[in-house]
Amino acid sequence: MSPSFTPATKSYSIASIPADGIGPEVVEAGVEVLKALADQLQSFKLEFTDYDWSSETYKKTGKYIPDGGLEQLKKHDAILFGAVGAPDVPDHISLWGLRLAICQPFQQYANVRPTRVLPGTQSPLRNCKEGDLDWVIIRENSEGEYAGQGGRSHRGCAWETATEVSIFTRHAITRLMRFAFETARSRPRKLLTVVTKSNAQRNGMVLWDEVAAEVAGEFPDVTVDKMLVDAMTTRMVLKPETIDTIVATNLHADILSDLAAALAGSIGIAPTSNLDPTREHPSMFEPIHGSAFDITGKGVANPVATFWTAAEMLAWLGEKEAADRLMESVERVCVSGVMTADLGGSATTKEVTAAVVADILGGKAAKTA
Repeated sequence: MSPSFTPATKSYSIASIPADGIGPEVVEAGVEVLKALADQLQSFKLEFTDYDWSSETYKKTGKYIPDGGLEQLKKHDAILFGAVGAPDVPDHISLWGLRLAICQPFQQYANVRPTRVLPGTQSPLRNCKEGDLDWVIIRENSEGEYAGQGGRSHRGCAWETATEVSIFTRHAITRLMRFAFETARSRPRKLLTVVTKSNAQRNGMVLWDEVAAEVAGEFPDVTVDKMLVDAMTTRMVLKPETIDTIVATNLHADILSDLAAALAGSIGIAPTSNLDPTREHPSMFEPIHGSAFDITGKGVANPVATFWTAAEMLAWLGEKEAADRLMESVERVCVSGVMTADLGGSATTKEVTAAVVADILGGKAAKTA
């Protein structure tokens, strides 16, 4: 008889960058839940390496990322990111110093933001039924309005001038459109809405529309419609059930995804994936909510966005079963009423985390008073 072999347990190396504000609080919660899930399932292992790159680091050293830092990150399978931004550091310095300093050189050109109303929570939209709001927003993440091109001249004069140049290339639009169509094709409705502003922006946005139409020919099974970004905001509010997958530019999708999160109940539940679909570089996963210094240290930050983000990371790594298991636990905890104040509950960050861990390990989430 031939000997039996036990498949080797997969091990994933995760870079953890908590950074600023509530970032350390929610990343700590996410790591705790991920470790519990890995221990419970025994089908994979997660090895975390913490990087103390933050606004405090910048204020001490003049840099968010030390020399050679990106080379260190390349060795990991994925990056779990908290939030960057501090009241005493200009936002454009913190954003370009850390988050974009990772996204752009790592070619994480597809920013993916799923949104839906979780069981046990409620949308602020009147008469919004379960399933009416279940979207995926695909955001171009490498150029567009956030390309960083432009400059300022004649500083301090009445005629001081500032330019912000949006960059749209056929290459970047095409790769992002293909990713968006593939995403739409993978979902039951196979519906993609291309968002633009080509009536007023007659160069880059027109190219965006033209490339979208060309790529659509490669996906005859996907239904495509087109909306101007201002009209899209009203459609999201008034007719959420008509939307499935959305693709938009860096700026437009940034704004629409925050609106989507609010319409789903809270920005505290919304996840983000910054993907390099070629998998040449590690992808980065982060909650949408930002550093939220107004609640930092109070223990009330909603960790659900980080849990959902962690589930998206697991799915990207190939652990779809574990990702589903994590989201099922999160949903059961929400249904049980263990939620933070932004969702109408009274639980703390640690209480929500403990409830999710208990559910993962087979316990029941206890409802808070």
